Amino acid sequence: MESVEVSVIIPVYNCEKYIKKCIDSVIDQRGVSWECIIVDDCSSDKTADIVKSYLADERIKYILNESNKGVAYSRNQGVVKAGGKYIAFLDADDYWTDDKLVKQYSFMESKGAVLSSTGRELMDENGKLTGRIIGIPDTITYSELLKGNVLSTSGVMVRREVALRYPMTCDHLHEDYIMWLSILKEYDKAYGINEPLLKYRVVKGSKSANKLESAKMTYGVYRYMGYGRLRSLYYFLFYAVKGIKKYKF
Repeated sequence: MESVEVSVIIPVYNCEKYIKKCIDSVIDQRGVSWECIIVDDCSSDKTADIVKSYLADERIKYILNESNKGVAYSRNQGVVKAGGKYIAFLDADDYWTDDKLVKQYSFMESKGAVLSSTGRELMDENGKLTGRIIGIPDTITYSELLKGNVLSTSGVMVRREVALRYPMTCDHLHEDYIMWLSILKEYDKAYGINEPLLKYRVVKGSKSANKLESAKMTYGVYRYMGYGRLRSLYYFLFYAVKGIKKYKF
């Protein structure tokens, strides 16, 4: 197999309804060499059977966790096993346009970037696109990111060596947000590609859709990052104002 430019990491857990669309969107990627590492966190439905039907394609790899470990562990396992220069995260209920990887890879190479994310279009739980686009700024600094997480995990691409240094942690919080903040504490900025290359599913009961739980976890992220109660509340107010209508359609 040719050298890999992008390793796609998909954590899966009981996602038989969505995983085929997700994997097919990776297979449809053009203009860049990729591998797809699917990490199964002990699914009890037909997810594993669906994934295994793709394994004749040598670019697609399957890892089964020994026990249910959570999404942060699963993504980290994928990063460790990856061989690409860049890591692209993709959640099992989301999918990409067929030019997502090539556009983002070329963009990051031209910028010398270590972290970027794309814009996204929201779809409902049944996969119907809503036409609601959530954009992303051209650049994002650490201080700006503290005021609201504008980096969608399924839109993120990150240099593998950076992902290895800053693995995801704390599933009970927003593990992805902690990772982005930790990276931007070291690096100057992240970049945004303001195109809806990601199709993002809003699922009832998910961490992002449950606004009260999401708010509690966001406050917990600020505390985890070392901020006191007052400073955490200061950043939380920015988050609340920006996010209050975010996923309504």
